[in-house]
Amino acid sequence: MATRTTASTRSAAVSTAQALVAPGKGILAADESTPTIAKRLAAIGVESTEPVRRAYRELLFMTPGLAEHVSGVILYDETIRQRAADGTPFPELLASAGLIPGIKVDAGTAPLAGFPDELATEGLDGLRRRFAEYVELGARFAKWRAVIAIGEGRPTRTCLETNAHLLARYAALAQEAGLTPIVEPEVLMDGPHPIERCAEVTVAALRAVYDQLAEHRVHLEGTLLKPNMVLPGSECPDQVDDETIAARTVTVMREAVPVAVPGIVLLSGGQGDAQATARLDAINRHGTQPWQLSFSYGRALQGPVLRAWAGEEHNREAAQAALLHRAALNGAARYGSYLPGMEED
Repeated sequence: MATRTTASTRSAAVSTAQALVAPGKGILAADESTPTIAKRLAAIGVESTEPVRRAYRELLFMTPGLAEHVSGVILYDETIRQRAADGTPFPELLASAGLIPGIKVDAGTAPLAGFPDELATEGLDGLRRRFAEYVELGARFAKWRAVIAIGEGRPTRTCLETNAHLLARYAALAQEAGLTPIVEPEVLMDGPHPIERCAEVTVAALRAVYDQLAEHRVHLEGTLLKPNMVLPGSECPDQVDDETIAARTVTVMREAVPVAVPGIVLLSGGQGDAQATARLDAINRHGTQPWQLSFSYGRALQGPVLRAWAGEEHNREAAQAALLHRAALNGAARYGSYLPGMEED
């Protein structure tokens, strides 16, 4: 087991980071926890069992042509250990299709002691050992999510600093293992706050994260950032157009993200399928930036797939067509060439 970051592990992290944000491509987040995927399946009237989850993930991963628009797939602990119907381990199946296997390693959130309504992410215990195992299973990158809520008196400095510290420790351990860490400080869109408040909090969160990454000697060229878009709260009466969101998002990223970071893979954060694509497109129309501006979407890619599949094997091809279509639209948005009319093509 590696116990320190070496030139070879650093080089591996850098090359994977660059491959994940290749032009025209983004990341499929298929790392839903067992309770979360159960909710998604329940919404289409399907019971969540291990065989059902395995069959659904196999459907996703075996979509013909997916690698044209998707560079990598984030897996959950159960999923990285599963096999396709023919016995092929999922990481091997992905790699053979030209997709980079990744792994979600955080253990979810827990209340931050002494700070009501704020959360800290858990999962550092035993992480070095788990990373060694995930590397053996075929993972090449990892993801850790922190959750930042906006509200009265929130977020506190303690919340921001605690989550930034946890993200940095995770990232350092990932690079030690030769994995590319995706760092995800998500400022939630829940609440009535205006877009200006989201911008303010996002800048503060990102600055805290990059301060801690520097303190922990994380090599930024071998990392990716997975942030929220800068949006008004979902309950804010003053909603804005996509161009305003794009301008705010680019401004915040330029203010807080070092140019050494090779790519920013934006999360959808509960936005609609077409909405997330249109906003990614608007962001990429904002001229040349220091980093690749890509996507790492879960629901915004999988929503149409689940609806088309409905748990029925005879719907497999239709479901895969839905995924490929959604991925192609986001691939176009990477170039700023998406048009709403493409939704119906």
